[in-house]
Order: sequence, then structure tokens, then C-alpha cells
Amino acid sequence: MTEDREIICEIRGAAGVVVLNRPKALNALSLGMVRELARALDAWENDPQVTRVVVISTSEKAFSAGGDIRWLHDCGKAGRHDEMLAFWGEEYILNHRIKTYPKPYVALIDGIVMGGGVGISLHGSHRVAGDRYLFAMPEVGIGFFPDVGATYALPRLDGGFGSFLALTGERVGAADALAAGLATHGVPSERMAELADALTRPGSVDDILAGFTLQRGPGPLHGERPMMAEAFTAQTLPEVMERLRRAAGKGSALAGKLLQTIAVKSPTSVAIAFEQMRRGGRIDFAEAMRTEYRIVSRIARGHDFYEGVRAVVIDKDQAPRWQPATLDDVKQVDIDAYFAPLGADELKLEG
Repeated sequence: MTEDREIICEIRGAAGVVVLNRPKALNALSLGMVRELARALDAWENDPQVTRVVVISTSEKAFSAGGDIRWLHDCGKAGRHDEMLAFWGEEYILNHRIKTYPKPYVALIDGIVMGGGVGISLHGSHRVAGDRYLFAMPEVGIGFFPDVGATYALPRLDGGFGSFLALTGERVGAADALAAGLATHGVPSERMAELADALTRPGSVDDILAGFTLQRGPGPLHGERPMMAEAFTAQTLPEVMERLRRAAGKGSALAGKLLQTIAVKSPTSVAIAFEQMRRGGRIDFAEAMRTEYRIVSRIARGHDFYEGVRAVVIDKDQAPRWQPATLDDVKQVDIDAYFAPLGADELKLEG
């Protein structure tokens, strides 16, 4: 596809097809892409020709690797917080729109899906994982937090798997994603284009997918699930860390690795993510999105996000100087403040 538009939304047969077309940026979402997708969903909702939405990517590496973090960083550094919050606000409203969309919404994911890409896929009715599927919510590594609906979706995964994803930012492949419920169907990469074409023809989405679905065996994390469930279902963050230390002491290499992983993330972000997982299972999707907007409104004016993007994206020295520097220095009262209502500035959601 040679068109230079970042996102292409068009009707093909029975489907409204969304083509993520920013391959050089791994389809990182821009505000223009968010707005174009929102417009298309509005137009297709009441169009009788469109019986399903199908989202595909022109990149062989990524479905969508997140939001435009560098742009957001630069806006904040320039004091343009209103522009940052306009992006996040419209993105979160779009996530809610996808979650509540009345027609089948099918994301064909054959590559990296992170951050903002999760927001435009995970909440749809069908998430199809190809062989190259790689899911992560790595935000705690840049002083951010797992947003775009993760507050709702991750706590609902069995066995603490969502907390594992939120606190560590670890990547998981197709087999583990299918086992966890992040993906609904597995399809071989070489059949993805054929499937996309088949979905433009009339017929039941479920029946079409059934003809392409591949049964995958256990993923590499399958044998680790009991240890992960024991650690990541703990009621407090210090207890999560203690249970990982205990498992590592008993010989779990993964537990030892995860301890090291969490230790280098933003302590504030890890604590926020844990609090999201603690609260998120009790609230509906709309309240989850309002919660995330409250958090991001404070993060935009904080320290760790800018320091994380500097260390990982700009200078690439991988040596962020977090404030506070350790989990022991994080105060619960400060974390609670991220979740406090915004009054007149609350995110406005329809429905």
C-alpha cells in the first residue's frame, strides 16, 4: 500500500476495514489516527452494508506499538499539557467506543501490540493472533502506567496474569495470550491476508474465523502459571515482591528475573499499576477510563514520565533517575492522589 495516509478507513464488501499504515513508526497512534478511526466507527455503526469492522496493519513487525510517546513528551516539556490531555482524552473515549461497539470488531494482530495498539484491539469482540503476535504493556519502564483500558481488562485475567503484565511489562506470545484470554483466536501468519479478505464477504464472523483457527499448544509461560498466580494475586505490593523472592529462593529462575525487572521500573509507576489492578476488577469500563484520565492528568505534570522517555527513547542511556528512587520510598497517600476525582475536568463519556 503506497498511500501516505497514516490510517485508511474504507468499506470493502460487508466490512468496514481499518488499515494502520504508519509502518516506519510501527503504527504508533497519532491524534489524527485516533480521530479518523472514531469518525469511521460513527459512520459505520448505522450503515447496513457494514456488518463488521476489521482492523489490519501494513507493517510486518507491528500491529501497533503504542502511542506517539516522543510527541507527548515534547508537548509536556513545552508546557502544552492541554494538547497531551486532548490526545489521551480522545484516545480513551475511542477505547470506550470500541468496547461498547454494537457490531463485531475484529483485530488481526500479527506482530507487536503494545500500549495504544492494545487499546484499539483488546476491547473488540475478536482478537486474532498470528505467529508473530507479541503483547506487552511496558509503560512502567518509561514512568507511565498501563492505560487504554488496562485498568478494566488486566484484573479480569485469571491467576494474576494481568498484574504480572502490568507490573513487569513483560512480552507474551500468541500461545500464552490465547491461554490468558488476551487473544480469542490463533491463525497462522501466512493465512492472515486470506482471512482479512474472507471477512469482507457476507457470513458469520465466528464461522469464518472457525475455518482459519489454529489450535496452539501450551506457551512458554504455561509451567510458570502456578508461581505467577501465587505471587501476583497477593493483596499488597510488598507481598507480591516477597512472594517472588520466596519463589526465587526455591529455585524459580523466572521469579528471580521478574524481581530484577520490576526493580528497574519507575517505583511510582509500579505502585500505580498495582493500585489499578487492585481497584480495576470492581469497576465498569467507563469508570476505568475515567480513572485512567485522572491518573494521566497527574502524570503529565509529574517527573518520571519525562525522565523515562528521556532515558529509553531520547538519550537511550537506559539509566533513568526515578523520583522516588525505590518502592520503599513510595507513599500510599501519594499514589491515592493519582486516583482522586478531577471535578469539572473528568473525562466525558457517552452511554
